[in-house]
Amino acid sequence: MVSVAAVVVTFNRLEKLKTVIASIEAQTHQPEWLVIVDNASTDGTKEYLAGLGSSLELVNIRLETNTGGAGGFSTGMERGYELGADFVWIMDDDCYPTPTSLDKLIDGFDGAVEELGEDVPFSCSIVHFVDGSICEMNNAVPTWDWGRLLVKGQQNVMVRSASFVSVLIPRLSIERHGLPYSEYFIWFDDQEYTLRLTGVCPGVQVLDSVVVHDMGDNKGVNFGQINASNSWKFAYGIRNEASFRLHHQGLLQYLMFCARVLVVMRRGRVAGGLQRKMAGKLLQGISFNPKIRKPNSNVR
Repeated sequence: MVSVAAVVVTFNRLEKLKTVIASIEAQTHQPEWLVIVDNASTDGTKEYLAGLGSSLELVNIRLETNTGGAGGFSTGMERGYELGADFVWIMDDDCYPTPTSLDKLIDGFDGAVEELGEDVPFSCSIVHFVDGSICEMNNAVPTWDWGRLLVKGQQNVMVRSASFVSVLIPRLSIERHGLPYSEYFIWFDDQEYTLRLTGVCPGVQVLDSVVVHDMGDNKGVNFGQINASNSWKFAYGIRNEASFRLHHQGLLQYLMFCARVLVVMRRGRVAGGLQRKMAGKLLQGISFNPKIRKPNSNVR
């Protein structure tokens, strides 16, 4: 029986967090640890977690400042590694696993390893929106030969990248590839990290492992929809992806990304001031280049 540390990053979503915790406690394969990273919430989360009893071993990490999803996952994954977990299972505070989500992720991972070898870097779930439709922001990106394991009778699709909404990552992947870039703060941290992990071998999306993402609007990332209320997220995302394209894929990929952002913003008639702000974030990507940090390899 493999050991799993479930890692949940939360910020001011106490009511949803309660549902996430209950969903994790109801798993047919229960994690050994429930690691909750509280990103300096101000909605009573601190007090609630301080008095929480759980059927799992609760590890409560209260951060003094909000480090974003990227910082929270980096912190939580490192703690799961330090606890000695064979896998970390990461998710947002509005992700509700169904009872067999973890069981199926483990089975899917094991099946993929049998066919592809020990380099399989992760398995991830299918993500539904609350109405049962596919969650637009959380579609894993398939490989060209995505059906290779399906024809072997597995419920696995081979993927290049995935979002941090129910991803099972083995200890070996963290040892080899380090932790997510905490400096990204929010957006594109999951894409960069899973692309980093699949550089040698693809990950798998397990078709019978299902979670529900209780997000606001079921929309993907569209640079033509930048407005005053969401521009702060796009600013991080554009800076982060620009950095990734330039420093990890080369100048041509960076220039192509810049062109796409600028063209889509213009076509979407994004306000001029916001277009200029995002152009500045594209330029910030040139000097912004975080370094990989690995956990303490002597722990276990």
